[in-house]
This record gives sequence, C-alpha cells and structure tokens, in this order.
Amino acid sequence: MKLDALPKIKGSTHRHKILGRGRGTGHGKTSGRGHKGMKARSGGGHRPGFEGGQMPLYRRLPKRGFNNVNRIDYAVLNVRDFEELEGKTFGLEELVAASSRAPSPSRPTVSPRTRKRRSRKLAARRSSSKSRSRPPPLSEPRLAPVLDVLGLRQLLEDP
Repeated sequence: MKLDALPKIKGSTHRHKILGRGRGTGHGKTSGRGHKGMKARSGGGHRPGFEGGQMPLYRRLPKRGFNNVNRIDYAVLNVRDFEELEGKTFGLEELVAASSRAPSPSRPTVSPRTRKRRSRKLAARRSSSKSRSRPPPLSEPRLAPVLDVLGLRQLLEDP
C-alpha cells in the first residue's frame, strides 16, 4: 500500500482561511489578529522560553557543569583480561580486544552509564581530540610498569 493511495477521511482536510478580503468574510480589516498588541504586529510574538516578564525557567535554574575541551577518555583494562593472554606476545590491539569481550556469567553486567563513568577514570589514557598529536594510548614504555607489577613483563618482550 502506498501512502499517496490512501483515501482521505472525511473531516481530515480543511479549506485554508482567506484573510483580508472585506468585512463580509468575517476575516477582513484586522484579518483575525484583533486590535494592536504584540501578536497583531508583523513578526509579533515572543521568543521561546519567554514567560511574560516572569523570570524564565532556564534563568531560574542554576548552571551545572561544562564540556571540558581537554577531557581525557580512558580505556578499561582489567587484570582478568591479562590471564587470557598468558604465555603470548601481545600489544595494544590484543589488550583492547581482550578487554572488550562480551559479558560472561562469571563477569557481572555493568550498565552502559556506569561503564562510561568508570572508563573515564581507569588507567589507559586516550585523548578524545584527534587534532592533537599525542603518543599512542598504551605505548610499550607506559605499559611496562603495569606488567612489572603483574609479573607479566616477559610477555611484552620478543621471544
């Protein structure tokens, strides 16, 4: 079925109002706008949010927060993800792939909002602005201290 082939339902369409064509039409002289006032003028009417002089809601509420242009996003790396890579040589791509696996029964599901909040706080630094030239998020020198603590330094070195 095509939308243009649907029949018109009685009463669904109306004839447009013809304005300014004499007193006999009922819409002559002021054309249904009344006498004077803001809404009678061309371009008349108030802006969105205007409340007739009362302090508008968007000015009554306190300002909260801002968008930080220098915000740093963080990638999540869990210790349990290193267990899967034990005995293998790996780099950044493998770490990211291991940390972004689907949730399993042993791993509780976290809401996207909480995950987003946590991901900003955790270890691997990743810049949100692509225009700046920064080092890669988890370069090997920065990853080395983490692997030393975990006793996995030999995994980073070539065999």
